[in-house]
Amino acid sequence: MSQNAFTDVECEAMLNGDLRSIFLKLLITSVAVSAAFGIIVILLGNFGSFEVRVLMTTLTVTVTSILGLACGAAIEAGRGNVLPKAGIVFTLISAALLMLIIWDVADDSELYVKTTMTFVIGAVVASHLSLISIARLDKRFQWSLGFAWVCDLLLAGIILFVMWSEIEPQGDLVSRVMGVLSILIAAVTVVTPVFHKLSSGTAITIQTIDEEIARLRGEITRLEAEKAELQ
Repeated sequence: MSQNAFTDVECEAMLNGDLRSIFLKLLITSVAVSAAFGIIVILLGNFGSFEVRVLMTTLTVTVTSILGLACGAAIEAGRGNVLPKAGIVFTLISAALLMLIIWDVADDSELYVKTTMTFVIGAVVASHLSLISIARLDKRFQWSLGFAWVCDLLLAGIILFVMWSEIEPQGDLVSRVMGVLSILIAAVTVVTPVFHKLSSGTAITIQTIDEEIARLRGEITRLEAEKAELQ
C-alpha cells in the first residue's frame, strides 16, 4: 500500500473520530441542559408552552446525538460507509424537521408530519443496523445480522405503508405482526453482544486486521496533531 493510501485512511479515521466527538459533546450538553432546565422548572413551578418547547428541543438533540453516535461508531469501526452515513443524514434531517414543528415554524400539515416521521423511521432503522453491524461475528452467528435487517425493514415498511396509504387495518393482525417484529428486534439486539463475545478470537481475518491498523493509524495521527498544538 502506498504512502498516499495510508494518508487517505488516516485522514478518514480522524474525520470519523471528530464526528463521534461532536455527537458525544452534543449528547453531554443536551443531557446537562435538560437536567438543569428540569430542576429550574421544579423549583420555580412554572411550566408553560415555552418550557415545553425547550424541553422537547433538548430531548430531540439528545436522541439525535445517540443515533449519530451509533452511526459514527460503525464508520469508525470500518463496518461500511453507506448505511451509517445515510443514518447520519436521516438523523440530521429528522432533527431539523422536528425543530420546526416544536417551535411552530413549519406548517404542521399531515404531509409535513408524515414526511418528518418517514425520516425519523429511516434514521432509527439505519442507526440500529449500523450499531448491530459493529459486532464481529463468527460464521455460525452471521445469520443474526441478516435477521436484524429483515425484521427492521419489515417493521419500518409496515409502519410506512399504514401511515402513507391511510388504509385502516382490518382487525388486529397488523398490530400483532408489528408487536412480534418489535420483540424479535429487541431479542436480536440483546443477543448480538453475546454472539460478539462468543466470536472473540475466532473471527479474525485479514480485513479485520487491516481495519484495526487503519483505526490505530488514525488515532496516532490525531494524537500527534494534538501534541504539535501543545508544543
